[in-house]
Amino acid sequence: MIDDENETEGRSPGEGSGPEAAGQPSGAEGYRPGKRLTLSHIADQLGISTATVSLALRNSPLVAEETRAKVKRTAEDIGYIYNRSAASLRTARSQIVGVAVHDILNPYFAEAFSALETVLEEQGQMIFICNHRDDVKRQRAFINTLLQHRADGLILCPSVGTTAEEINRLVGQGIPVTLMCREVPKVWAPCILGDDLKGAYQITRHLVQQGHSRIAMVGGRRESSAGRDRHAGWKKALVEAGIDPAAQLDLPELMTQADGRAAVPEILNAAERPTAVMCFNDLVALGMMPMFRRNNVEPGPDIAVTGYDDIDGADARTPALTTVQNHPDKIGRLAALTLLRQIAGERVPNTPIRIEPELRIRESSPRPGQRLGPALTE
Repeated sequence: MIDDENETEGRSPGEGSGPEAAGQPSGAEGYRPGKRLTLSHIADQLGISTATVSLALRNSPLVAEETRAKVKRTAEDIGYIYNRSAASLRTARSQIVGVAVHDILNPYFAEAFSALETVLEEQGQMIFICNHRDDVKRQRAFINTLLQHRADGLILCPSVGTTAEEINRLVGQGIPVTLMCREVPKVWAPCILGDDLKGAYQITRHLVQQGHSRIAMVGGRRESSAGRDRHAGWKKALVEAGIDPAAQLDLPELMTQADGRAAVPEILNAAERPTAVMCFNDLVALGMMPMFRRNNVEPGPDIAVTGYDDIDGADARTPALTTVQNHPDKIGRLAALTLLRQIAGERVPNTPIRIEPELRIRESSPRPGQRLGPALTE
């Protein structure tokens, strides 16, 4: 059995440096240059056991708050750094959770991350985050690093190219995994996501009801579940209205504001110019709108534009953007709670949990030729 002192030793200043040179108080008892600091240094200085010091550094309620404060203050004074890796050998917990998404710059994922971070930090979990950019090799390298650090679990918005086999291999090794925002069929892990097919169907049907019959679909990686489902929702609404999806402009793979700006010439030069554009997400829509204006095409009256996700500021544009509220806060919070249940040893069903989307109708999707928002003047 590993004793408390050895399994939770910390780091001392480098070889050849004394306490004063390293910023340590000269009165730190038991300190010698180059000697690795351990719990005993703190315990001897305070006259308590190493077990009490170990518990105090882990914020255990078994130790009085005043004692915890003294231990932490002393540890800081002498430069002791808690060795989490060694402690995890005893507890089988590292208090580390990995979170991987494909675009951390997207405000939608920033909101989801903020929600899950709050839940995980309340339980003392530290978070490693990866922006895998839909590069499955980058994602796999991150997961391997997590395994090397004995991470407690993984929340994953899977990259395009992620297979059920590699997720199931992790689950089979006893590693808690929760998928978020994107589904991978036949995985053994739970998945928390929005109902993308339903949301895309609702917003496309809204455009049809506004009198549009030439409705482009712009964006979405069709190899991801979100891209496939939103595309399927668009097609479903068109077919129900007697509109041929194959006759509509359909531009896949676009995801960012830059992509939205770049798509405008193709939309405006189409043989049958669309009167409405359903964008995969708000970023694509918000990239398009100023570029339409540069080409003397006013978003709203001249071409209806809709987004998806309802990111912060979507309602503050002119015209305010019609979009789908996809509840990143709910998804992030539920993903974190689901992972914590798995870490605690609870068996969690792997049936996907779909959060109900909400259509947000605003000024950017009027009937053809109608103005709902104020006109911009040069």
